[in-house]
Amino acid sequence: MNETTKQEEVSEQLLKFLEERGKKALELARKTVLEEKIESKKVQEALQYFMNEFWHDVTRPALLSLVCEAVGGDPNLTTPIAIPITLISGATGIHDDIIDQSKTKGARSTVLGKFGQDVALLVGDALLFKGFTLLYKAVEKGVTTEKIVAISDILKKSFFELGDAEALALKFRGRTDVTPEDYLCIVRKKAADIEAYTRISAILGDGSEEEIEALGEYGRLLGMLAILRADIIDMLDLEETIHRIKREHLSLVILYALQNPKMNPLLRSLLKKTKTPKDAEKLSRFVDKAGGFVHMENCMNKIAKEASSKLEKIKYNKKHLEFLIHGMLLPEWQSYLTP
Repeated sequence: MNETTKQEEVSEQLLKFLEERGKKALELARKTVLEEKIESKKVQEALQYFMNEFWHDVTRPALLSLVCEAVGGDPNLTTPIAIPITLISGATGIHDDIIDQSKTKGARSTVLGKFGQDVALLVGDALLFKGFTLLYKAVEKGVTTEKIVAISDILKKSFFELGDAEALALKFRGRTDVTPEDYLCIVRKKAADIEAYTRISAILGDGSEEEIEALGEYGRLLGMLAILRADIIDMLDLEETIHRIKREHLSLVILYALQNPKMNPLLRSLLKKTKTPKDAEKLSRFVDKAGGFVHMENCMNKIAKEASSKLEKIKYNKKHLEFLIHGMLLPEWQSYLTP
């Protein structure tokens, strides 16, 4: 069995595992939203499109389930919280697309791309309000008022940190002088939501203060890995590479490559000329030659090692949480860059 086949098998196993753990909460979130009566046919259509065809986030509810289990709690306790969190994260995703003017993700149109900015904003707001309403109603499902207050406080802090990260990232647009260190500071801030989810889940499972802190930091680091993995995927999607050069900040892979003094002038020139998929493919080759992907891999391995260290004192489910870390590290870009 070659390395590529092994990578594909691990990817399939991870996706299947997350699907099994997270599909119940996602289905309930979908059902809850689509039961709402909305007179505007366009908004209703956009909501149906987002919930049925676009949004398939099983990762967050699966993570809540796994972390709760890791502290000895009943994973079913997380469902009343996983449903609103799924909707809230969907809302922030739509709002991010508006900020970045992302009209497509992979082969699919975003709500922005299919229905326009006004409808996308309304759909995002609707999901946000519905999510927070359901969060407070979780008391009716057995979550104590004390835990709801703690969860709300964690979400509030994470939202402010995420907003701060997005605002700071705007300053990086179109710049080639951003250092990897500055970029990683933003990445850490952007991972605030995953830390929030792991903290919340540990609280739901009645974890100790030590466990809550350890799993909170684990979540922060796992979130960073997820963001950096997305950076790599964006580099391998030629259209997305072009979009990021035009409308967003450069990926960390490119920023690492720009640190190579011999290759820096050429890379700057290529960035200005990257207009077509062929240009983007050429850019990726030179980014690889300049060491961008190698530095990215080293960075991610370091973060993964630190994330694993946070699980040392966790008693249950450790192998599943380790599996999530490993899933973020699959070097899929190697097969792409091999001539």
